[in-house]
Amino acid sequence: MNTGSDEPGEVAVAPDGAADETRADEAQAGQGLGSKAPEFIKARRALHVSWQVGVFVIGLAVVAAGIVMLPLPGPGWVVIFGGMAIWATEFVWAQLVLRWTKRKVTEAAQRALDPEVRRRNIVLTSIGLVIVVALVGIYVWKFGVVMPWKIKDQ
Repeated sequence: MNTGSDEPGEVAVAPDGAADETRADEAQAGQGLGSKAPEFIKARRALHVSWQVGVFVIGLAVVAAGIVMLPLPGPGWVVIFGGMAIWATEFVWAQLVLRWTKRKVTEAAQRALDPEVRRRNIVLTSIGLVIVVALVGIYVWKFGVVMPWKIKDQ
């Protein structure tokens, strides 16, 4: 399966010899798709299914905790991707999602480092800060600074 494409059914064609090198690199780095369970667990069907259920439940708990942390204080997205990484130890679909996510994050980082994009972002941020400071200044000039509690009465 080609993980380098967003289109279903597309197949990447590698130059001569590149496919062998890619397979060798993946095998050497241990990045092949599939279960990362120990061999003695994979050898027994019932034990392997139990292992997969356990990994799924633990990953689900971590992902659910990350979802709860999105509106609450905490590193929500980091925890969600941690749960996905737990799932990726056993499930091919999670491995593919993590590869796709890593590729998209890398592309976004490269775009953010582009000098034209950085210059545009700095200009837009500066304009936004000037607008916010102007609005706060107008508000303070018009209404003053009023504390929501009354310190003088104490």
